[in-house]
Amino acid sequence: MPPAEPADTVGAVIRAMPSRPEVPARTAPAVVPPERAAAEGPAKRAPGARERRRQETRVRIVDAAAELFAERGFDSVSVMEIAKRAGVVEKTVFNHFPVKEGLVFDADPPMRAALLDAVRRRPPGESVAAAAGSFVVAAMSRLGAPEAAAGVADMAKVIRGSRTLQIREREILGALTGALADLIAEETGARHGEIEPWLAAHAVLGLYASLLELARDRVLDGLGGPELTAELLRQGQRGLSLLQFGLAGYCKRSSASR
Repeated sequence: MPPAEPADTVGAVIRAMPSRPEVPARTAPAVVPPERAAAEGPAKRAPGARERRRQETRVRIVDAAAELFAERGFDSVSVMEIAKRAGVVEKTVFNHFPVKEGLVFDADPPMRAALLDAVRRRPPGESVAAAAGSFVVAAMSRLGAPEAAAGVADMAKVIRGSRTLQIREREILGALTGALADLIAEETGARHGEIEPWLAAHAVLGLYASLLELARDRVLDGLGGPELTAELLRQGQRGLSLLQFGLAGYCKRSSASR
């Protein structure tokens, strides 16, 4: 089975650049037979006017917050100011984002599910370090895309300018490390207290964090496009080789696990 494709890593676990929900276009709804609509359930139905308005409001809030954070920094901007610029009341901001840090970091980062899926779907004979590490390198190299540079730079400035966001970033990274360690422990049948799953997970997420910081450094220095992509791939492969040297034989997938 082929490895999983990188998810939306531009808005990943530790968000590299701002992302926002897509607002569905205001097109005429397709006519769906009642029996098909019932079978497909609400998840398959086009969002109604109320949901579109909710998503549009959320976009306005995210845009307003991004502008204010870029202007004055995360810690110097109040939720009330964000609400005023977005044209909503303060309560509406909290309805969408219960905590202010949620305007910067996803509560359930898309990278989490994609990384774990890449590990679960790896072919027989491949180690967890190879599967997860290769996924990380491929995903992070996408930050070299020309259209990503400005967003990565903006987010780097905001996050590095706020102690609060730096702490939250480490918490999110820790949660992802724990999720990967739990998956490895489940697959290997590791007993409680054995360190190997945690060690492997920390190594993989250390590679992720290192490449993210490298991308931030480089875009702030004005580097982007093919040059940045090449450097992220080169450095990522070097890091992956280090992981493989010590972890190549650990948690290889057996044919019986397919």
